Amino acid sequence: MNINDHQKDISWWQPVLFAAMAGGMAWGIRGQYGHETGAMIAGLLVSLTLVFLLCPNASLLNVARAVALGTVAMGFGGSMTYGQTVGLTHDAQLVGNWAALRWGMIGLSIKGAAWIGFAGVFLGMGLSGIRYRCREMLLIMLSLVGLYFLGVYLINSPYNPSAKLLPALYFSDHWHWEPETYGRPRFECWGGLHLALISLIAYVGLYRKDRLAPRLAFWGILGGAIGFPLGQSLQAYHAWNLESFREGMWAQLDPYMNWWNMMETTFGAVMGGMLGLGLWLNRKRILLRDEPDTISMPFAVEWILIAAHLSLLFAVEFRSIRAVDALYDLGLIMGIIPMVAIVGGRWWPFMMVFPVTLFPIAGKTIIQLVYKEPSINPIMGWIIYGIIPLIIVTAMAFWFARQATTKHTGYHFTRIGLLLSTWMYFLLNYAFFHFPWPWAEWTGRTPNGIIFTVCAVGLTLAALIGGRRKTILNQ
Repeated sequence: MNINDHQKDISWWQPVLFAAMAGGMAWGIRGQYGHETGAMIAGLLVSLTLVFLLCPNASLLNVARAVALGTVAMGFGGSMTYGQTVGLTHDAQLVGNWAALRWGMIGLSIKGAAWIGFAGVFLGMGLSGIRYRCREMLLIMLSLVGLYFLGVYLINSPYNPSAKLLPALYFSDHWHWEPETYGRPRFECWGGLHLALISLIAYVGLYRKDRLAPRLAFWGILGGAIGFPLGQSLQAYHAWNLESFREGMWAQLDPYMNWWNMMETTFGAVMGGMLGLGLWLNRKRILLRDEPDTISMPFAVEWILIAAHLSLLFAVEFRSIRAVDALYDLGLIMGIIPMVAIVGGRWWPFMMVFPVTLFPIAGKTIIQLVYKEPSINPIMGWIIYGIIPLIIVTAMAFWFARQATTKHTGYHFTRIGLLLSTWMYFLLNYAFFHFPWPWAEWTGRTPNGIIFTVCAVGLTLAALIGGRRKTILNQ
């Protein structure tokens, strides 16, 4: 049986619906954790969902590498500032300013396109069957970093707020929109990310003849370009039409609505659904092999790189070290070690999918619930929100990595990974929300908590019902 024969049983709505659930919940959760590492939750859940549905019979190592690439790449866009861009569309001082609304929405579309475009192209690279090796991936990542700085210089410069010098294309709030109260304009880097993304798409499509990655990049770009402004349309509509929410059903519901989190959830659902549709339409171009790829990175090198990356990640997320922040706070630089090690290592793909992605999220949950908003005994907080989750996911990483060179398929890996990751991040975020049970007194977290619950249950059903499909398990 061909590795992709099962795809004839997959209807278009399945990857669209379930990837939308994965993206909506994960991007909404990302809002609590922020930036590059928070966005990786969405990369993980969307990648696991799509790979589980569309290519469960590929080899375990190949599948893990594809999921890990999609996970890391989703974080690159976290380097962009977008708070003031969102503000252009709904700040009280700008309500009624249609020019600011249009400009803000254009900015969100441009930034969203870069953000999800990277996830699409790298997930496509992992699923296309083209073998990207360590040295090539290192050159790719270094080139992307160089192109990023070139793009910032060409597109996002000059930037000298004190002299009132800003780029010609600038999408954050500044004195043009609010002459009296504009505050300090933010530094923007979307131009650098776009130049790097476009160059990567050209390289994999024209030079490497990758038939899937450029196409999935397009769907990622489309998902981000539509999803970000569409999600913000909800929040902007609320800000522009407050009177409409003071009567009827909305008068009772509005006090509990976190419109920012609703924007994030909608953005995630749209981008996840778009990636799902794009991959389903290009499913015949998924050419993952049922034989595991070669492992070119020595065991010792892998673990040295794991230790180095976790140390740098700890420093940039939980400490303020100027030299480390200047180097590792940029998503593309943060992704160099993982991307190179994922394509060449045996342990890295599984460690990236499980403990490496969870590590900063667990740490931020502990900081929030043990120290900033003390709601649990410190010892119990560390055990429940940090130690136990990390032990569980690390054990799963070791379990699957030990089987990486066998003929096992990635089916059980994606199924268990989807179930475990869905509920792990859901529960950590639910604790972050202070457990907004729908039968308890409602708070501003309750509506999103209900939405995330529906998504988690939907993904669970997808994993369990999908488990009944007849698959080839070469054990």
